[in-house]
This record gives sequence, C-alpha cells and structure tokens, in this order.
Amino acid sequence: MEVLGVSVSPLTSTPSNPRNYQHYSNHRFGKTHFFNPSSLKHKPLHQIQFKSSCKGIIKAQAVDEDYELKQVKDMAAARKRWEALVREEKVKMLTPKEAGYAIQLSGKTLLDVRPSTEHEKAWVKGSAWIPIFDVDTQFNAGTLSRKVTSYMMGGWWSGVPTLSYDKQFVSKVMEKFPKDTDLIVACQKGLRSLAACEQLYNAGYTNIFWIQGGLEAAEEEDLEREGPQPFKLAGIGGVSEFLGWTDQQRAQAAKEGWGYKLMFSARLVGVVIAADALFIGVQQLSHYLQDIRAN
Repeated sequence: MEVLGVSVSPLTSTPSNPRNYQHYSNHRFGKTHFFNPSSLKHKPLHQIQFKSSCKGIIKAQAVDEDYELKQVKDMAAARKRWEALVREEKVKMLTPKEAGYAIQLSGKTLLDVRPSTEHEKAWVKGSAWIPIFDVDTQFNAGTLSRKVTSYMMGGWWSGVPTLSYDKQFVSKVMEKFPKDTDLIVACQKGLRSLAACEQLYNAGYTNIFWIQGGLEAAEEEDLEREGPQPFKLAGIGGVSEFLGWTDQQRAQAAKEGWGYKLMFSARLVGVVIAADALFIGVQQLSHYLQDIRAN
C-alpha cells in the first residue's frame, strides 16, 4: 500500500503504486507498505557486458536506480507528513467498526479511493468511489516498461496491476462534496487513503476521517458490504489468489472449514496435471518432429 518506475507527483510525493513497498512498523500505521529494498540491489560487475551496444542499457539502468532512490526518499518524507496529520488530529482516525457506526448513526459519507480492480470485488453500500490511483491503461514505451517490470517482479503472483495517480482526484471530489462535508476516506490497506487525506486537507477539507488498516481490517459485520467477495479478499489476485496461498484466504479457510480448503487443493492438483500434460505434449511433439526430419 500495498512496481519500479512508477510516477510520483511533485506536489504530493505520492507514488503511483505504493503497494509494492516494504512495510514500516508503526503503532498507528500497522502493516503499511512502502519500499522494496531488493529493487535497489546492483548486479555483479561480471554479469554486465561492456560493449558499445550496451551503453544505452547501462545508462538507462543508472537512471532507473536514481529514480528508485528518489522514490524511497519521497516515501519516507510522505510517511512523516501522514503521521503528523493523524497525530495532530487534522485527520481523525477510525477503526472499521467505528466507521460503520459513523455512517449509520451520523450519516457520514465513505469515500472509497481504491482502484477499480479492488472496488469491483467489494464496496461499502452507499459509498462514493473516486480512485486516487487506478489501473494504468496507457501503452507507450514508458508505461510498457513499468508494466513488464511489475509483472516480472511479482505481479504475476500477486495480481497487483500497475497503477497511475489521477491528477484530477481532488477536483473530482470537490465537484461532488463541499469542503465542510464529513468524509471517511478508505482504501484496501490504509496507505493510499492517507495520501488522499493529505491532498484533501491541503485543498481545504476540514472534517476528514481515516480508516486505520483499510477495508481489509474490517469484519463483515462492521460495514454493510455489496459485491461478490468479502472486504478482506478484495485486494488479492494473481496466481496466489487462484491457489489460495494468501494470508487472507488462509484466515478465511479457518472460518469456512474443509470445503473451502478442498476447493483450492483441487485447483492445485489441476495445475499440476495441466503442467504434466503440457510437458508430455511438448515431448511427443519433439519426437514427432524428429521422426519427420529423419524420414
């Protein structure tokens, strides 16, 4: 909360895909994700071929590393600002249960700032949806590079897409809500909603509330849900979700029982059988091609 080469707004120092960053432990922020230090490791020199044709690649790698270091510094600075906002109660902190009470009893509005991939799985009934980061649908040299890197760095496993910051986020909120509106801001894990709270506070909103831990921390009875999946499962995806190998699904399995576990066991068996069948098929095709060449 939570991809290399994501864009950072110079005004907010907020990364376009903060879910790929390693967590900082904090008594207020819990499992908040920030940066991936493994992305800053350099390859050994013997793995780099120093040829004239590689100069452009080496230069590009140096630029990427400088960009990543800048992102780390920007995220550290952003974390301090967000902590200060909550500590000074410029943004009030709520648990998911308290947010549910506030919506039901006080008529406060929940502003969902999650990307479409999470919102379409589960959302709070009656909430407003204005994503601060959404799936990057652009296709050019820069975005394609980020998408490929994101996929190779674990996107295939986690299902986390490349996200881009919506520069019109604040204006979209202002079109819909006056600045004195009581807004409860929520995302999946609690990080992107803090970035949204900071921007809304800087824009003049004075009654801002933040759900600690995000919707993933909510029990089903805390908030009235709509959508096909529980809140806790809305932020997972990829191969790990298909096989049931996520912390959220393991917790769900403990509640659901053996039937839930057997479903994912059957999927794993299916994947193994499909892989074996593909391997045997490739072997048979290779033998067939060799026979044709021999004849």
